[in-house]
Order: sequence, then C-alpha cells, then structure tokens
Amino acid sequence: MENKSTPITSFVLLGIVEVEEFKYVYVALSLITYLFTLLFSLMVILVVLSDKTLHEPMNILICNLVINGVYGSTAFFPKLIIDLISSGKKVSRVVCLMQVYCVQTFLAYEIASLTMMAYDRYVSICHPLEYITIMTNKKALKLIIGSSAFCSTTVLIAVVLTATLPLCEMYIKNIFCDNMTIVSLSCVDTSVNYLYGTINTAIYLIFTISVIAYSYLRIFAVCFQLSKASYQKAVHTMVTHLLSFFIFLVGGFFVFLRYRLKSSEIPRFMHTLLSVTCLVLTPLFNPVIYGLRTKALRLRIIHQLQTINTWKKI
Repeated sequence: MENKSTPITSFVLLGIVEVEEFKYVYVALSLITYLFTLLFSLMVILVVLSDKTLHEPMNILICNLVINGVYGSTAFFPKLIIDLISSGKKVSRVVCLMQVYCVQTFLAYEIASLTMMAYDRYVSICHPLEYITIMTNKKALKLIIGSSAFCSTTVLIAVVLTATLPLCEMYIKNIFCDNMTIVSLSCVDTSVNYLYGTINTAIYLIFTISVIAYSYLRIFAVCFQLSKASYQKAVHTMVTHLLSFFIFLVGGFFVFLRYRLKSSEIPRFMHTLLSVTCLVLTPLFNPVIYGLRTKALRLRIIHQLQTINTWKKI
C-alpha cells in the first residue's frame, strides 16, 4: 500500500514485467497483428471511399466499423510495442487515462456500430421497398455521428470520475490501462464510479442488444418467406454480420470472465490474455470477414489488387 499523502502520478504495468522474458516474441506477434490489421482495414476503407458505386449505407457502416477497429488497435498496439522494446513498465497517470478513454470509446462504439448494421440489414430485408427512403446515406451518417457523440460523452464522464479519485496503489495487473483496475486502486469510496458504470452499461447493453436481437429475429422470420435466391442472399448477409457480432461477444465474454476471476485463481498472463481479446480479435477479423463475404467489396478489392499487380509488371 502506497503512502496516502503522496499523490500518485504514474502507474507500474505488472503485465509488462510478466512478459519481459519473452518480450521480443511478443513484440513480433504484436507488430505482425497490428500491421495485418492496418493492411486489411485500409484496403476496405480505401476501396469504399474511392469507389462511388460503393457509397451506400451498408458499405458506409462497414467502413465505419473498420475505422473503429483501426482506432482501437492504435490505442493498444503502438504503446505496447514501445513498452516491450524499452522495458517501460511505468506509465504516467495522464497517458494511462488517455488510453483508458480510447479503449473504452472503441469498445462502446463497436457495439453501437454492430447495432446500426443490424438495423440497416433489418430495414433492407424486412422492408425492401422502403429501404431507399428509410436508410439513406444521410441517415447513416447521422447515426454514426450521433452514436459517436454519445459514446464519447458517456466514456468521458466515466474517465473524469476516475481521474478525480485519490489513489493508494500504483500497480496495474495488466499490459495496458483499463478503467476498472484504476478505480480499484482508490483509497476512498468508489460507489459513485461503480454506480455510474453499472447503470450506464446496463441501459446501453439492454438497448443495443435488444435492437440487434429484434433485428436478426425478424430477418430470420422473413427469410422463410423469400424466394430461394433472396433467401440465400439474406442468410449470407445475416451470417456475415453474426460472425462479426460473435467475435465481439467472445472478446467481451473473456473480459467479463477476467473481472469475475480472482487473481489467485489463474496466472497473471491469463488475466492479460483475457483482457486483450476484444482489442486484438475484433479489429483483425472484421475487415477480413466483410472483405471476403461482401461480394461488392470483394470484387473491388480483387480488382484493386490486380491493378497494383499490373503496375508492378510494367
């Protein structure tokens, strides 16, 4: 326990200490994962932005999801790689809180993005004749801006509440900064932080998951009423989105499991592994899933790669 009279201005990341023996292996794995995430993501983003025929709500929302993945990966991997190379175990409180804000907004906005995409597919499949008027590019952008503003604001309030807490300890049992760990280091009653986090998260998850569940249940019901060709197309689209949602749920489950398990029950490296699944799997696999399974995107990506290959030969 640190001296309560001494303000804590930095933290020690015990997760970095834990992996230091094999740090260059982790540096290589982190760098490869981050570069592949950027490569796959930028490919999807550039194709959508450069091709006017892809400027439709569904592709805009896919691009938005992938951009959020780049944001989340960048909030995690560069700092981790630098810390591992330099054996930098200490992180200032300001930098730590900045990382908390970025990671939390990434996670919150990921759920919002998946919700918007579920709504878009619901309107497209269940109300195909009204889709053009209901789901326009303008409406998609409004949903993106509104969701982004909401997630940014709610996370900012949580981080500000955490920033005002006096702390008794400086040791974070992870390789990156997360909000709940910092709150647990406080010397004072943190019921306000926990109450805000619990209520805000509960309401947010109930609303978003309800929209997602309702959308896909309706889509599933309508699928049986469609022709064979329309049925196959609808199922293909639904499976693509559900794959993305499933990967995020797996990551979320691991994070939940980490907080439920006591430190004495599993090794620290397992706590670390459980905590980074959302930050690694979701940004890496989303552009791959949508790039391969969305026909229009896949064809344009292949065309771009063929064009690049032709230029190389010249």
